Amino acid sequence: MALSTGENVENLLIGAYAEAGQSASYGGNIQMLSDLYGATNQVSWNGTFQPIRQVYTKNILVDNSYVRDTWLNGYDVINQTNLVLDNIDLVDEENQSNIEGQARFLRGLTYFDLTRLFGQQYMSGQSNNQLGVPLELEGIEDYSGNLEIARSTVEENYTQVITDLQAAYDLLPEDNEEFAERYAAQALLARVYLQQGDYSSALASANDVIENSSYSLAGTYADIFNNDTDGSETIFAFQVTTQDGSNNLITHYADQANGGRGNDISINDGYVAMFDSEDDVRSEFFYASAQSEDRLTAKYTNQFGNVMLLRLAEMYLIRAEANLRLGSAVGATPVEDINRIRERSNADVLTSVSLDDIMLERQLELAFEGFLIHDLKRTMEDVGDIPYDDNSLLFPIPQREMDVNSLLTQNPGYGS
Repeated sequence: MALSTGENVENLLIGAYAEAGQSASYGGNIQMLSDLYGATNQVSWNGTFQPIRQVYTKNILVDNSYVRDTWLNGYDVINQTNLVLDNIDLVDEENQSNIEGQARFLRGLTYFDLTRLFGQQYMSGQSNNQLGVPLELEGIEDYSGNLEIARSTVEENYTQVITDLQAAYDLLPEDNEEFAERYAAQALLARVYLQQGDYSSALASANDVIENSSYSLAGTYADIFNNDTDGSETIFAFQVTTQDGSNNLITHYADQANGGRGNDISINDGYVAMFDSEDDVRSEFFYASAQSEDRLTAKYTNQFGNVMLLRLAEMYLIRAEANLRLGSAVGATPVEDINRIRERSNADVLTSVSLDDIMLERQLELAFEGFLIHDLKRTMEDVGDIPYDDNSLLFPIPQREMDVNSLLTQNPGYGS
């Protein structure tokens, strides 16, 4: 891979975005698998794809192709961003900060989700020496040498993710068109800190986005989704067009008329029963599959709509939870932030909120967007009768990787 000019480096960064937006990563699989992994009675998997069924039933085999492709695609993104950072001096000086910030954002994002899927939950106040994923910070152009590398710890992974995202926040501009900008890095930091249980930092990051960015909540719940261009609430999305990009959320959540397979993932009565207000528009944000009459989510009906990764409502939910846990009211009280979300959906306003109320609100607002398994793990909630820290809730290191890298250690329960 010849990177002899700044233009080459900038083109490689565009390639990294395209790679990250593929179906194996943020073009749908990471979000979909994260929700199916945490699902009990909320949804049903009706499709014929056995690798996805393995995730849904929490009985994954080491040769699972979806798990394998998530790993491979993630490390392709990481390698491309590493090469961008290795050669950043080739970029024109006035563009260097922006290009570096974007590369660090993509690398931090990718390492964060690989760590969450393949490594045990980060535990606040502990050493976190449980195995995460290999931490490679130099680009590879020649694959003929010895490329074996051991897994880093979860602590080391999170440290690198935060380092990258803090740098991205400092380097990126506030307006960067369709590319990552500084508040995308800050919003992702809020998510990372929340997963760690660092509520003070999560609060500060979420509050910064809410108070200082240009984003605003969409006028209606329906306005958030299925957009060809980023809306007012969209902090960061992967771009999809008729010529480029992919959206596996459409493939498996939508019916055939909307570009999907029909009814691979249907929404069960168990999810609808979670709603506590009959006027809540989110409780009816569904449609019937023409193929089976199963209930499908209306979040994914535009096969060329952008794939949203970060939106402002999540920041209000993070600020509410962090304030509640800390006994503070930075920016707003927890009940004010929760009611801001509920009022948009015509749900009954609350006079007070508990932690259970906030966790429920996350499921009502963010369902089918990739949060479920990670919320359950960080709050130490079991998945049905499976303990939150059970090894069956970790992806196996793909057998392909185990075969070529003798330094890798497999996750317990998946063989040597």
